[in-house]
Amino acid sequence: MDLDAIQETSRKLREQVRQIVVGQDAALDLLLVSLLAEGHILLEGVPGTAKTLLARTFALGLSLDFGRIQFTPDLMPGDVIGTNLFNFQTNTFSLTKGPIFTQLLLADEINRTPPKTQAALLQAMHERTVTIDSDTHDLGDGFMVIATQNPIEQQGTYPLPEAQLDRFLFKHILEYPSREEERVIVERHGHRTVMPTLEDFDISPVASLEDIVAIRRFVSTIRLSEDLTDYIVDIVRSTREHPSLQYGASPRAATMLASSARAHAALQARDFVIPDDVKALAPPALRHRIVLAPGAEIEGTDCDQVIAQILEQIPAPR
Repeated sequence: MDLDAIQETSRKLREQVRQIVVGQDAALDLLLVSLLAEGHILLEGVPGTAKTLLARTFALGLSLDFGRIQFTPDLMPGDVIGTNLFNFQTNTFSLTKGPIFTQLLLADEINRTPPKTQAALLQAMHERTVTIDSDTHDLGDGFMVIATQNPIEQQGTYPLPEAQLDRFLFKHILEYPSREEERVIVERHGHRTVMPTLEDFDISPVASLEDIVAIRRFVSTIRLSEDLTDYIVDIVRSTREHPSLQYGASPRAATMLASSARAHAALQARDFVIPDDVKALAPPALRHRIVLAPGAEIEGTDCDQVIAQILEQIPAPR
């Protein structure tokens, strides 16, 4: 595996996804970084901005087992991870696996279910294992969560707990498409009122799990200088001292930002990280890990503004 192979694989995957999803290139880029950095991603946007379609199409371009959980208010943790059921014929318990036993999991509208059910993903996202009745089950190297959620201001939503949010490598906010992109969407999909059937499009997988593991192994060797390591640590620590923030990012944020910067560099055909990699990924990597102080919220400050201030104040290494 080398940089040329990574470029070719990412190019093919982008082409496959763009056959169906118009625009949302920023979200697609972060999906690729998440895949290579072994992270999970949270996509937030109003209904109808192709969150689910993007996740399904991305999965179709990979030779990974795909599973989907439609989160609803009545969903229980056992519905996610599974349970041991007693077999009266054999007088033994047998495991009925939940939909979490897959490689690429779409957690659709994750904030439509209460925190008790959301927490069923905590161990899986952090350790890639689940525990059912004291038995631990491995989910494998390919396990990745693509979660979608509606803005918390909408009715019928439950804000994700901080511990849950911290498991996500990125939180990306999908914006409305431009006028030209929306026009292309209407031309391409305006003959139907339901979500496009992916089988109608000529999409074939471009990478297997073995390919992805090999790419990840290469990405882990991307050079991160000591100066850039200090830069990442200073950015994350500054979130804990900023007057507009009540809570800053955890040390996990620093390690995840470093890992994702390596993946971003590889996708840019570089075997070394530069400050621009860190700057590009800091907002989606930190916006869900910091909590605004009450005074800042009253003044109308948002998390992205605070992150921009921190990036401006901390000098980037040359």
